[in-house]
Amino acid sequence: MPSRPTRASVKRFVRRQVMRAAYRTDLHRPLDPNLAVYGAYWNRGVACNPAAIHAKARELAPHIRGLWVVSSRHRDRMPPGVPYVIEGSRPYWRAMATATYLVNNSSFPGGFTKRPGQRYLQTHHGTPLKTMGLDQRAYPALARKADFAKILAHVGQWDFSLSANPHTTEVWDRVYPGPYERLDLGYPRNDVYFTATAEDTARIRAGLGIAEGRTALLYAPTHRDYREGFVPDLDPERLARELGPEYVLLVRAHYFYGRSAGVTGTADGRVLDVTAHPRVEELCLAADALITDYSSLTFDYACLDRPVVVHAPDWDAYREARGTYFDLLSGRPGDTPGPVTTTSDELVEAFRTGEWRSPASAALRTAFRERFCPYDDGHAAERVVRRFFGLPCSGLPHPGTPPPGTPH
Repeated sequence: MPSRPTRASVKRFVRRQVMRAAYRTDLHRPLDPNLAVYGAYWNRGVACNPAAIHAKARELAPHIRGLWVVSSRHRDRMPPGVPYVIEGSRPYWRAMATATYLVNNSSFPGGFTKRPGQRYLQTHHGTPLKTMGLDQRAYPALARKADFAKILAHVGQWDFSLSANPHTTEVWDRVYPGPYERLDLGYPRNDVYFTATAEDTARIRAGLGIAEGRTALLYAPTHRDYREGFVPDLDPERLARELGPEYVLLVRAHYFYGRSAGVTGTADGRVLDVTAHPRVEELCLAADALITDYSSLTFDYACLDRPVVVHAPDWDAYREARGTYFDLLSGRPGDTPGPVTTTSDELVEAFRTGEWRSPASAALRTAFRERFCPYDDGHAAERVVRRFFGLPCSGLPHPGTPPPGTPH
């Protein structure tokens, strides 16, 4: 016998119906030509490409009012002075009905009716190593959880799809088929790697508590579809202990796991849980090297031309469960960004022997950067803002033009 609905569930249902009815009414209102709605990472706050686009739009198109969508449980992440609406609220539905510009790196909540005259920019949030979109149909564990009709309906709303490199463009074209315009302009979130100064980096490191003279290693593993919770493939305290007092380990869990990696920081500050830090770009600027596995952060960090160590004990399991587009562990130039380790002892040795910053490691990193960062030059946000909001584009460097100097 089916259970009776609770009072709370009935109240939520009625509220949703009222909001949807009000939204249908708002769809008859005129579009606001000066309103842009932004979202990132399923309403987790100001972040990623949308954040960089919003910041540049405030500079180049101050007449455009930016409004962020955030969930109620993440409203504390909103920086002071940044306008926002709570997902599912009356102001949210009013904004979705009347905004001319929509920018997101994932999707807007609740389902909305895209109106004629609205312009939707899908920025995405990484270079794909793992299978995405329609390619996930080949993996039963993923396919069971995905609604491919819903994915295609969402793609049908896009007017523009942003790409950071030719590999990404090729993948998006196949896994997200649609009539949208491709923007091969680079990732705005990576601009800071070319514009930050040495003073900026020193300030960030000091704010994180990294003692002067220490080598900071950012450990940022990605999400596993076949695991529950954050289970690091190394012991941060052991690694810090074996590497010695000149190193500090910054541990950042994937955002799917909340705001903590569950790591106990050491009294001497050699292990720091930085999962709750609001800007991963600042963590990258603070780090002298990246230790990662299959995270898309690898491709962004390559912009800095700093060492990357791939620590991948479960590569076979990951490929079997999720599927990948190339062999990150092959050692081939363009596929592998640096040394590869599969055990904790190998990881320690990569640092003790200096392999992590050897000439061979630098050569791999250069080839990887040339393949995956060709459009990133510090001007991506401006190119995107000018194209999306219809501003003049003259005088901007063409994406792919080598940037002057070396990133900080």
